[in-house]
Amino acid sequence: MTSFDTSPQLNVWRVLLALAVVFVMLATTGWTALRDRRGPTALEASVSAWEHGRIDGRRLPDAQASPARLARFFASLSAWQRTSLAHRYPLAVGNMNGAPVQLRYVANRSALHKARSVERERMHDKHLSPAGQREAGRRMYNYESLLDPGRHILAFDPAGSGRVAEVFGNLNRADRVSVVVPGVDTELVTFQRTHRKKYAAPVGMARSLYAAERAASPGTGTAVIAWADYTSPSGLGMEAATANRAAHGAVRLNALLRALPGKTPVSLFCHSYGSVVCGLAADTLPGRVTDIAVAGSPGMRAENASHLDTSARVWAMRDADDWIQNVPYLEVGGLGHGADPVSADFGARVLSARDARGHSGYFVPGTDSLRNFAGIGVGAYRTVACAGEDDTCRADLSVATAAGRA
Repeated sequence: MTSFDTSPQLNVWRVLLALAVVFVMLATTGWTALRDRRGPTALEASVSAWEHGRIDGRRLPDAQASPARLARFFASLSAWQRTSLAHRYPLAVGNMNGAPVQLRYVANRSALHKARSVERERMHDKHLSPAGQREAGRRMYNYESLLDPGRHILAFDPAGSGRVAEVFGNLNRADRVSVVVPGVDTELVTFQRTHRKKYAAPVGMARSLYAAERAASPGTGTAVIAWADYTSPSGLGMEAATANRAAHGAVRLNALLRALPGKTPVSLFCHSYGSVVCGLAADTLPGRVTDIAVAGSPGMRAENASHLDTSARVWAMRDADDWIQNVPYLEVGGLGHGADPVSADFGARVLSARDARGHSGYFVPGTDSLRNFAGIGVGAYRTVACAGEDDTCRADLSVATAAGRA
């Protein structure tokens, strides 16, 4: 494990560096980024229509009702009625925690078809600048990709930079569920990438983890969710230095987790700023969440793992070449995200990230980091490799292995 110089001089230097970075951010980005809103978004309009809708003379329930109540409502309908609602209110149903998973897939395909048509028209809209037309083309391409056969889109919202979540595996029948929570610059056009940045994007992360979990335990039915259903910070500016986006993301993450079908164990895999989201969500996670694993974390908004106030096991890793280790691990006036999760004082189980290739390579096949994630995801704790000489991790692994067997 990396050693850390905790001398007073270094701590002062870190504070000064943090303040310098803050002043640069304020000078270049301002305190807030305001966006003009012209009427309701497509999702808001769909939810509003749902609120005033009926099915065969029967009023529809509150779209914000508990997942259990919404699940009972959908269970009371015929297959035809459920499908009809998915096509009439695609964005509302496609993002409704409590709606059947398969119905959400159907609804989001319908919503994606409509969104693709909108962007196709915008590509040729002469009122748009050439840059605007190119952006419309990129979005249309991404929508077409999400519509490929066999893709299972659990959430979709085209507003702004966009939000989306995709499932790999059978969520209804899974023995174990894993959720990948990504960091900054996560939006519709970066949800998936090819070639060099493939494993730095949510789809590449989740696909890679799903394959690794199947290889680690072929007899375990797994499902992995690429969860980009929150508005992440754009770049490494003020938004990334504060927890505002993470706080909203934590609420959305918990809403998803409480609506997942079944009672099987769930593991969270949180990368970079995504670990801030997971840290803020920790104290309200449902009990079925057994593990929180963070990689390349700038902090979890807690001074140590016990302050997360969760029954889930907390794991942390960082590659030796990850630039994130150079950020000031502190929180001052809401800026910064607190203690370093791989430090000895934090108290997480520190795992090997050998061959992880910097900040964006934790999900690359063949790395210790991915193997460790897969072992946690399928509950095979005995296969997990601790970092260096972390005896605390090794001792905890024996306890975790026994708990996993139970």
